Amino acid sequence: MTETVDVPIIAADVPRYAHPGDAGADLTAAEALRLGPGERALVSTGVRIALPDGYVAFVVPRSGLATRHGITIVNSPGTVDAGYRGEIKVTLLNTDSTEAFDVAVGDRIAQLIVMPVPRAHFIPVEELPDSVRGAGGFGSTGI
Repeated sequence: MTETVDVPIIAADVPRYAHPGDAGADLTAAEALRLGPGERALVSTGVRIALPDGYVAFVVPRSGLATRHGITIVNSPGTVDAGYRGEIKVTLLNTDSTEAFDVAVGDRIAQLIVMPVPRAHFIPVEELPDSVRGAGGFGSTGI
């Protein structure tokens, strides 16, 4: 069974799940623009939501746009906190070095993933417990 949560929304184009079982609901552009090679732009979606306490929404790239056109999101995942009531905007980046990319009103430009998120209680300590990984960071597991 899939768990659901009610999310009040103000939007001309309500985010939709493309397929049953999808984690992300598609966000669409509320404005048209052209992204030149290497350019980025903040794109309006016209979507405002009121997440319940204990939830977060993440704005993530669409894999098809990334694969076919090199379009990604600069700050992915973008975090929408439960207390935020402003418009969700998406910072798109054209990573293609030669081709411009046109965004039209209504184009699916990102996905919105809504998830429960627990509050952490941070406990100051002098030492952390050991783990298999330890302090190994970037590249510590090889290529």
